[in-house]
Amino acid sequence: MLATVLVVLIFLVMFLTIIQGKVDRYIPTTIGAILVLVLVFGICMKDVDAIIDTLNFKCMATKAFWIPGAGAEEESFGINWATIIFIAGMMLMVEGMGEAGFFRWLCLRLAQAVHYKIIPLFISFMIMSGILAMFIDSITVILFLAAVSLELSRLLKFDPVPVILAEIFMSNLGGSATMSGDPPNIIIGTSLGFTFFDFFTNTGLIALLAGIVMIIYFYFMFRKELKAGEAKDGEATEYPNPADAIGNKLYFGVSCVIFAFIVVLLITHANTGLSVATIGVTAAALSLLAAVIITSPKKTAEIIKRLDWQTLVFFIGLFVVVGGLEKTGVLEYLAAFIKHISGGSVTVMVIIILWVSAFASAFVDNIPFAATMVPVIRELATSEPMLKMLAWTLAIGTDVGGNGTPIGASANVVGTSISAKEGHPIGWKKYCTAAAPATVITLLVATLCLLVRYVW
Repeated sequence: MLATVLVVLIFLVMFLTIIQGKVDRYIPTTIGAILVLVLVFGICMKDVDAIIDTLNFKCMATKAFWIPGAGAEEESFGINWATIIFIAGMMLMVEGMGEAGFFRWLCLRLAQAVHYKIIPLFISFMIMSGILAMFIDSITVILFLAAVSLELSRLLKFDPVPVILAEIFMSNLGGSATMSGDPPNIIIGTSLGFTFFDFFTNTGLIALLAGIVMIIYFYFMFRKELKAGEAKDGEATEYPNPADAIGNKLYFGVSCVIFAFIVVLLITHANTGLSVATIGVTAAALSLLAAVIITSPKKTAEIIKRLDWQTLVFFIGLFVVVGGLEKTGVLEYLAAFIKHISGGSVTVMVIIILWVSAFASAFVDNIPFAATMVPVIRELATSEPMLKMLAWTLAIGTDVGGNGTPIGASANVVGTSISAKEGHPIGWKKYCTAAAPATVITLLVATLCLLVRYVW
């Protein structure tokens, strides 16, 4: 009993500290993880096996961790090292692509393809944001898209705020379409043993339908601002050359090939039998090798230095704390509570998980929420089809719900910060006026899709 109370207290303090945002989020999760391992498992439970199981180092020594065969990885407990390794590998690959000028070249090339017309540019940047976020972290997508959007706004004399808001929303929506698109999806996929294709054929279809609705929505929401920008077409005579974004053509070409190869591995990993951990290591190894051979060891060291180690530490600490909640039975109580208030109705269960996940993710970090809820839906599910349905519900809820407020997802914070630094502040009122209704509409589309396809 003492262990249960203690782990809940540690989790709540950790969560509240993360929400306040006064310290880097890896600090409370690291402290929380140490307290769980020492106080809960060590002193209260006197369970050394619980510590060993939660740290979960032994999983990396098994063949099934790297090559589980033509199927999905096994369910995990404690630290999900497959998630950690995959995210680290993708981070290194993306850093290499950024160094090669890939993202800036792509943005400028697309702007050139639509002849720098504001409305086509607005729509094409929305679509590109969603597509890129299917494979690349949404923070990276927004970093480059927002920067180029601001550059083009100065050149073409249009308001960049509508473009940036639409890009942010579509990056979070696009991230919900695949297992590699958003951290909650990576956690859900690796924990429950789902594949890239599983996500793509389920959450991907919902994201596609919602994306079409959102393109129409944002066009009508911002049509006055966009048409005002279109009226100024022709004033600028000198446009940036996409080729100027490429510093080293060989490095650029190799980076594109590596990216394409990793995408193929992700799409086919259920058939090849490779785990996402293996794919992450492959992405990192190829990217670093290309950087060493084509650029220099110094440049490679800079790429490694830019790796977001704090986020990786945040994930590790989070998995330990959630492991504490699971080991002490807290998450079983939560699952029983949801089952009780839903009356056993699958329809009500789907609605509760989707909308509660979305509401929570609009105000708090969706990563710890998703990590906490994975064992809960596993407990709720009475069959494999039901587990999958609840997984898609949780993924859509956490990914899309983050769009609701400026602090709901990391991409929101990054995008609004970049815009503000360039003299285009996006306050809560301006953000929520556009994004909050869009979030509700997307959730309504998702609710209908989930119920029609899986329940009714």
